[in-house]
Amino acid sequence: MAATDVAVRAEGLLKRYGGTTALDGFDLAVPGGTVHGLLGPNGAGKTTAVRILSTLLRPDGGRAEVAGFDVVRQADQVRYRIGLVGQHAAVDEVLSGRRNLAMFGRLYHLPGKIADRRADELLERFRLTDAADKAVKEYSGGMRRRLDLAAGLILSPPVLFLDEPTTGLDPRARIEVWEAVRELVREGTTVLLTTQYLEEADRLADRVTVIDAGRVVAEGTPGELKSAVGGDRVHVVLRACLRRSV
Repeated sequence: MAATDVAVRAEGLLKRYGGTTALDGFDLAVPGGTVHGLLGPNGAGKTTAVRILSTLLRPDGGRAEVAGFDVVRQADQVRYRIGLVGQHAAVDEVLSGRRNLAMFGRLYHLPGKIADRRADELLERFRLTDAADKAVKEYSGGMRRRLDLAAGLILSPPVLFLDEPTTGLDPRARIEVWEAVRELVREGTTVLLTTQYLEEADRLADRVTVIDAGRVVAEGTPGELKSAVGGDRVHVVLRACLRRSV
């Protein structure tokens, strides 16, 4: 895979917290315009990897690039090319959906009119126009997460990090988020998705990296990974039951 085809690359990332090693030689390569799933249990290192790739943490070793820019030496360039949706909603529950998005636009230094116009575009894109002027506290879980996605796309970033975006959502809300992610990828956005749910990775990801204890333990398409773990068979032989006479 040519370097120019890779939207997110990590090589030998290392991160320690005191005596705990969160990432231990983590490698990753995500082609542009795809969804790449980062699958693993709690504490595996998924969120640490995303925080380093989104410039929120500095690695203790290794290197990483996003959209062709080094996450340490060119952090400012990286930040203008990414969106980040964390595990917990970042929107203000008192403000309306429209005012939330306009506020995020202003935080990105967009002029007022442009921020307002971008807010309206995103509300329409994520099917939130009817609820645009309602306080976010009145939104359903799925609506809040769609608004969160919209907030992460204020600057139309080419790369979007989603850190367990459907945790705690009911099945209907999860499907709404999945549909929104698929639409983003159809339009060319590269998505790195962390999740604990194999079903979610199977539904959304073109390729999946499985991480445990800060190391990559498997990688491939969802079909390849399912085939790799589905080859074992258990043969059960039942002994004939002998009825004892009384």
